Amino acid sequence: MIDIKLLRNDLEGTIAKLKQRGADFNYLREVIALDNERRAIIAQVETLKKERNDLSKQIGLKKRQGEDSTDLLKQVGSIGDKIQADDQKLVQIEKQIEAILLITPNLLHESVPFGRDEKDNVEIKKYLEPTKFAFTPKAHYELGEDLDILDFGRAAKIAGSRFVVYKGLGARLERALIAFMMDLHSANGYQEIIPPYIANRESMTATGQLPKFEEDAFRLVNGNGDWFLNPTAEVPTINMYRDEVIDIKDLPLNFVSYTMAFRSEAGSAGRDTRGLIRTHQFNKVELIKLTAPEDSYQEHEAMLQESEKVLQTLAIPYRVITLCSGDMGFAMAKTYDIEVWLPSQNTYREIGSISNAEDYQARRGNIRMRRSKDAKLEFVHTLNGSGLAVGRTWVALVENYQQADGSIKIPKALIPYMGCEYIGK
Repeated sequence: MIDIKLLRNDLEGTIAKLKQRGADFNYLREVIALDNERRAIIAQVETLKKERNDLSKQIGLKKRQGEDSTDLLKQVGSIGDKIQADDQKLVQIEKQIEAILLITPNLLHESVPFGRDEKDNVEIKKYLEPTKFAFTPKAHYELGEDLDILDFGRAAKIAGSRFVVYKGLGARLERALIAFMMDLHSANGYQEIIPPYIANRESMTATGQLPKFEEDAFRLVNGNGDWFLNPTAEVPTINMYRDEVIDIKDLPLNFVSYTMAFRSEAGSAGRDTRGLIRTHQFNKVELIKLTAPEDSYQEHEAMLQESEKVLQTLAIPYRVITLCSGDMGFAMAKTYDIEVWLPSQNTYREIGSISNAEDYQARRGNIRMRRSKDAKLEFVHTLNGSGLAVGRTWVALVENYQQADGSIKIPKALIPYMGCEYIGK
């Protein structure tokens, strides 16, 4: 969450910066009103405690002198009741402040371009020209069904819409991509992680999924009642260090994390209803970094290059864009999107996001660093990037490597994982 000190020191300026996201944040004035009330109560409690201490000393003196202290004891009891009532009121006010801050997004980095929506995102680079064909290219779901490597009908029978069964070499291709990505990133200095597929409420709140986006999460009705199916590897991996202090000599921490991810896609009705672009369940290889604040943007650029390496090695055309202020994710200060070329749609589609949350998630999750033995604790910066979304990489590969006879050529880098050069009938 954002630091309340920003609101105390520059309320108007902070609201103005947040408004770049295209929403109204005047509700933050309530935080200052509540904070002022909180401070007044704290001052009042301190006064009452001093008064109680003074009375306690008088009671002690009277007892030593053998005098009656009944009236003073009643006063002390009354003051104690007032302090208890004020303490309870403080708890309520602090909960109100926290609830408001938890639904407030991150401040944007100064380099983020201003814009209203995805149309205002800024392209910064391209890799390879869009794939050209001497025939009309098919969509991945047509190719998958023709080759009997995807089965959406039986998946719907098993679970419902927006699920898929990978079959035969289609299943092997999915598995090959996971292994390829994990190998590529681990060779580049990332520690491999396979975290739990279930996250608790504290974990989902720390990384910003809750409370604002609870409708997009799959909540489990059994267990402790506050378990959620993991929406991205970012959640469990960052939360490994929740409520911990990291020595600066151990930073940056670099992880490549594989997980099955689950999203209800509640806010995307009618979008990408066919195929693998927007499913409820998908495989994800995610890059995670925990860094010192002064290093985070250098690490952000490095993470972008490391994510790009997947598509470069597979020789799949893509472009990189900088998200504008109106298209930014809730918890992020700056984001690059990698968009891959999809021949069937004749356009680029998002395949990964590489984001810097600065200290926003670390503050929510209380993840801090220590520079030296006597130094004040500081919040780390957290970064996450797709390395990549496996299903969408499957889509991009199948569409860009399709052949005139309907078969799929396997990129050279994947042949050792696949054990074949083509997927055909």
